[in-house]
Amino acid sequence: MPADHASTADHSKFEILQQDFASGPEVTAACLSCHTEAGNQVRDSIHWTWEYEDPILELALGKRTVFNNFCGNVASNEARCTSCHVGYGWDDVREAPPEQANAVDCLACHDRSGQYTKLNDAAGHPPLDPVPEGAHTITGELAWAVDLSKAAQSVGAPGRENCLSCHAYGGGGDNVKHGDLSSALIAPDHGVDVHMSAEGANFTCTSCHVSEAHKVDGSRYNVHASDPHSAEMAPGARRDVTTCQSCHTDSPHDATITGVRLNTHAETLACQTCHIPEYAKGGVAAKTMWDWSAAGQMRDGKPFTLKEYIQGDGTARPTYTSAKGIAEYGENLEPEYAWFDGQLDYTTRSEVVDPDQPVQVNKFGGDPDDPNARIWPFRVMHGRQAYDTELMTMLASHTWGPETDTAFWTHFDWQKAITAAMEYLDEPYSGKFDFIDTEMHWPITHMVAPAEQALQCESCHAPNARMAGISGVYVPGRDWQPATILGLLILGAALLGVTGHRLVLLVSKPKGNHHG
Repeated sequence: MPADHASTADHSKFEILQQDFASGPEVTAACLSCHTEAGNQVRDSIHWTWEYEDPILELALGKRTVFNNFCGNVASNEARCTSCHVGYGWDDVREAPPEQANAVDCLACHDRSGQYTKLNDAAGHPPLDPVPEGAHTITGELAWAVDLSKAAQSVGAPGRENCLSCHAYGGGGDNVKHGDLSSALIAPDHGVDVHMSAEGANFTCTSCHVSEAHKVDGSRYNVHASDPHSAEMAPGARRDVTTCQSCHTDSPHDATITGVRLNTHAETLACQTCHIPEYAKGGVAAKTMWDWSAAGQMRDGKPFTLKEYIQGDGTARPTYTSAKGIAEYGENLEPEYAWFDGQLDYTTRSEVVDPDQPVQVNKFGGDPDDPNARIWPFRVMHGRQAYDTELMTMLASHTWGPETDTAFWTHFDWQKAITAAMEYLDEPYSGKFDFIDTEMHWPITHMVAPAEQALQCESCHAPNARMAGISGVYVPGRDWQPATILGLLILGAALLGVTGHRLVLLVSKPKGNHHG
């Protein structure tokens, strides 16, 4: 068991937990009787608020606000989307999450019984006996009746499966959203992730994503693109951020000629660039394209599903569903690369878009002259989503809601679904829509490969190699700078001199055998 799971208390011995609980909030109330401040701490975290106030852009971001090119938008689809909220009963994201302290879901992160889960359409509540027929969990499995007492008595530090039950399945399926976060990381082989593998460091997520007062470091809105760090990791040295340097320092390689040269690369490259040569590993594919415009087709008047992609672990993935349209997948994918300063700028629905260009759901900056920028690997998700052809703005849609007459997944009418969502949000809609290409960028930071699989010089410094389109990187045949040309001339002159000297020696060498 990883050290992260060590606990100073056996919760099965606590009398208050030895009862039959009728609901998740009842368990939380019992937890708070000892952990008196935990509820307030959680409710002050981004895991609870789903909101991030960007200090640079002065924008309100977070799941409750932004749109993405996966499931689109949370608003009007709450009971489905907030099934992964770290709480119970948030059914309207136009309002803040529930204020009651016992609305926090302690078990989502701290259950160690292995049988706690949430329903995929109950605003965060777990399936209890009797389980509704056909109900599913947030990971897509047929739901089972959770034993809340067993879960409460098992609690400990979060394990990989706790975090991944939501973070690996966000966006509607295993590895749909991130590309480098999948169920393969629950028990990965060494070649999939050296940090989480039992043959490697056997880390849990919280080994790197450290927390203070239930605020977990690591944000996709404001990333630690660089982290200049002391080369000496003395006792008490800083390890409070989710960066490679926080443990490995900014001089991680041995003091050899090669190691010193590689350490200078850390001034311009994110560690992930060399050490994550591929993502979507371990037999679980990443979704690479999601075309919503194709949704709504019927067979014999009924919705249907095609599963024509078989991923590495043998699982069939849906390539077409009437509810979601066309999907494409890939495995062992090469990232895309760009200079990145850590700041992601999200497009809002109020911004005017160009229908002749893919909409950048999120944009980022960075260049070779910025000391805080590094070349990073990215996973780029391609989508096709609804937009207003008159106002030239992106649109929300009401997809989930079986008891409504506007939910797309029930009635397959885009006009009704879009109108309902925009009215729900009180945002303008002309009544005319079409679909537009979109792109969303995700910095890659998981699925770190073994050292022997790290990128080599020729992987980047060669014509048509990975860095061919990146400025500030020397690529032979592309970067014929004056200094490069002068250096080649000097090298050529030196080689010519050596060759000429050898020829003179050969011509002037005396014939015959001579013994001194």
